[in-house]
Amino acid sequence: MAFHYMFLLTIFLLLPLSTIAQSYKNVSLGSTLTTSDVTKFWPSPSGDFAFGFQRSGNGSSGFLLAIWFNKLKEKTIVWSANRNNIAPEGSKVELSVDGRLVLTDPNGQETWARDTANAGPAYGAMLDTGNFVLATSSSGILWQSFDEPTDTILPGQVLNQRSRLVSSFSSTNASSGRFELFLDGELALHTIKYPIDVTNSAYWSTVTGGSGNQVRFNQLGIYLHAANGTLLTLISSSNETNSTASQFYQRAILEYDGVFRHYVYPKRSSSGRPMAWSTLHSIPDNICLLLPQNLQREWVACGLNSLCSMGTDRRPRCDCPIKYIFNDPKDKLGSCRRNFPEQDCKVESRGAEAFTMHEMLSTNWFGGDFEYYADVTEDWCKQSCLNDCYCVAAVHHPGKECWKKRYPLLNGRTDPEEASKTFLKITKDNSTVGPTTTTTTNTTPRSQAGEKRKNQSSVIISVSVLLGSLVFTLMLLALLYVFKLKGRYPKKFSAYQAVPGVNIRSFSYNELEEATNGFEEELGTGAFSTVYKAILNDENGKIVAVKKLHKTVTEGEQGFLAEVNSISRTNHKNLVQLLGFCNEGQHRLLVYEHMEAGSLADLLFKDSRLSWSQRVQVAIDTAKGLCYLHEECSNQIIHCDIKPQNVLLDENLTAKIADFGMAKLLRKDQTRTTTKIRGTRGYVAPEWFRNMPITVKVDVYSFGILLLELICCRKSYKQDVANENEMILAEWACDCYRRKELHLLVGDDEEAIEDIERFEKLLMVAIWCIQENPALRPSMKEVILTLEGSVEVSIPPDPFSFIRFV
Repeated sequence: MAFHYMFLLTIFLLLPLSTIAQSYKNVSLGSTLTTSDVTKFWPSPSGDFAFGFQRSGNGSSGFLLAIWFNKLKEKTIVWSANRNNIAPEGSKVELSVDGRLVLTDPNGQETWARDTANAGPAYGAMLDTGNFVLATSSSGILWQSFDEPTDTILPGQVLNQRSRLVSSFSSTNASSGRFELFLDGELALHTIKYPIDVTNSAYWSTVTGGSGNQVRFNQLGIYLHAANGTLLTLISSSNETNSTASQFYQRAILEYDGVFRHYVYPKRSSSGRPMAWSTLHSIPDNICLLLPQNLQREWVACGLNSLCSMGTDRRPRCDCPIKYIFNDPKDKLGSCRRNFPEQDCKVESRGAEAFTMHEMLSTNWFGGDFEYYADVTEDWCKQSCLNDCYCVAAVHHPGKECWKKRYPLLNGRTDPEEASKTFLKITKDNSTVGPTTTTTTNTTPRSQAGEKRKNQSSVIISVSVLLGSLVFTLMLLALLYVFKLKGRYPKKFSAYQAVPGVNIRSFSYNELEEATNGFEEELGTGAFSTVYKAILNDENGKIVAVKKLHKTVTEGEQGFLAEVNSISRTNHKNLVQLLGFCNEGQHRLLVYEHMEAGSLADLLFKDSRLSWSQRVQVAIDTAKGLCYLHEECSNQIIHCDIKPQNVLLDENLTAKIADFGMAKLLRKDQTRTTTKIRGTRGYVAPEWFRNMPITVKVDVYSFGILLLELICCRKSYKQDVANENEMILAEWACDCYRRKELHLLVGDDEEAIEDIERFEKLLMVAIWCIQENPALRPSMKEVILTLEGSVEVSIPPDPFSFIRFV
């Protein structure tokens, strides 16, 4: 039997995968598929697989351009082209007559394509292996889906060096998630520092001395080979199906929970297995037991403050401890947060009487320890944490060891083999944190008199409300009468002039073309606009900046004017002032005050950089501008794209925020970096990548990154560094803060060195701003108070477990 198995294995390994015979069912040039009829697709010859559109998730209105098992009731998807850019209703895929495979949205805009036109493709084909190919007339493959896997590999597929699989975000969300299978000498599983596409250290890998070169999947299993073809290790075997492997569909997938699973599905009910996908192997077997190398900021299976445990189905599940709730109820592998007020370290009593310690058996959190004690009892460990306002949990080991932990908690797990016991600090059931309000129910004469006065007050209030309602009704009738009369007379002003109460001017296109000298001197350009220098033809010859928008949300005049009106009503010294606009035909232009010194990006990262005191003032100016947008405008404005390029400086180096309100003026697809995301990568808050409400706290996160750039005088991401740990500024800065190595961040800035206490304070503010949980981030008002020194900064949590998310 063993000889028979090895003989079959040898035959499979010797066959070049590209030469295994296939019966092509051609897709001719010019063929199309649309989302309007998902019953139409391009099938493989046997009908086992199909290429076309599938709904992207439960109840979703969008579509994936995908390949799936077509004979199965589940229509299991094995590949998709647009997992991070879901196609809306009305989208179309076409194998064009010039040989391009193109996905377009309802407006005809190209959203995904594979271009083989210059190679002369003759047709496309869905193969019985689950591989979609573009081929020449002689059947030479020009492009194939097998070369661009998403989260799944199939028998007949090969993973070469630097190939990767990326998990989906959840069981119903196909977008790129938190885990990666990567081949680079070793085949390894990594967590991803979501939303940045950078991996953490591996939590599982093969041990082949780095000689792994190719992963091959055939009917007998999944194997890792060296460059010379030598078999190095067996990843997963299909021999449980004995000699009937061909009677099963197979797939191997890196699932959203970080486990790489090898599945089989019987092609016929007579095989003895249930007609469903069943697991042959899971790698790793218990992901809850795995720990990252960096226990201070990384984790593997579950998010912050969460506990991992293996269910009866051998799948990891993440649960929030008592009195904690999920940040995002839809993200069951995500982070948890306290559902009660934290202990206040600023008051002398610390409020310890309002808290108790909840005992949790066979439970531990790994990492985030800030104090350790040996040879102490459980009661001493528990009481020490209860009295310490910075302690949120204490773990006691049978060896009389005690670890005190800060918020947030990392790498939690509950396992029968875990010997440790955790004491979690929570509020008492009937207690309040902070000042309490006492109510009385006695019926003394004094209280009766109080009740009488209360009743008299109620009568007075009721009468006042009645009179107020009557006055309001009369005023409303009067306004309706005025508006009725107003409609009988022609309007005095045109739409261009109708921005009442605001000193803003309407320009014709010819005026601005003349002022810019035919749009000659370009000050800057972006994805959605170009800015030109202009000199107005007035008595002062004022220099202005003219922003020419490429496209706007509505081509209609009134929609544009409404947004211009909203922006023009802002008035703050730390916002770039809108002076005028042009709304003529298809032309949409905005006229701003000219900022003589240019953008912060121009002055921050060059040799002639701003001084330390100037950079601190820029931070305060920017914070004040954001605070105005968030809290003081008549209509709250979320900027959505705070970065050095959008902070401009005048001749006095006063910082002013530009492009506020632009998110409403631009087409939705013009400020996206990925689907539904606005902003610039590196400055984008984690909640953009999750199904969470977008609030002003996204601007606070972006400000935090900007503040780090200001105090360290370097970009948020830099490749040419001596140590790869310094590439991502936010991570490096937090490492330096934790290790008390601020001198590495300050460098040779003598002024900052002399003001190192303030440098540390600003660094702490930045760390608070970039917390994963938006609720932990301060408001911009609080940021201003701390930057100006009016309020002390509390010690921030170690934030760098959050980057993994979405």
